[in-house]
Amino acid sequence: MTPKQATAALPLHPQDEAECRRCAVHCEKVVYPAACLQRSCPFVYAYEEHGHTYMGCLQKVFEAEIDVEMLVAAERTREGFGAVRALRGPLPMCEAAVQSTFSQRESELGCLNPEFGELPAGSPTFRVFARVATS
Repeated sequence: MTPKQATAALPLHPQDEAECRRCAVHCEKVVYPAACLQRSCPFVYAYEEHGHTYMGCLQKVFEAEIDVEMLVAAERTREGFGAVRALRGPLPMCEAAVQSTFSQRESELGCLNPEFGELPAGSPTFRVFARVATS
């Protein structure tokens, strides 16, 4: 491998990636759709079909369209609904995490891409939403 090929293989902003396959441990960013509803995310859409209401993300952070009734029922359990795979970098208001598979394969040096789990460069660290209640 030439030095030119080696530099081309490294992304400029690893935080913007949705998955990391640089080592034997495979990592993916996931988001929690239940948090989208709890936080009244402005990018949630919903539609009714066949007697069920489905929700999804307008920004396509995740691809799945989820039955809202099943999501609410799962959230009542101890385990909750859980996470879905992110297709792109989560937005600042998303509840996101990095899930690793095959963690037993991790080398002694640890993660080869520690920036993967960080916020994208230039992104705000938090976002403030105000909900005004009328009495």
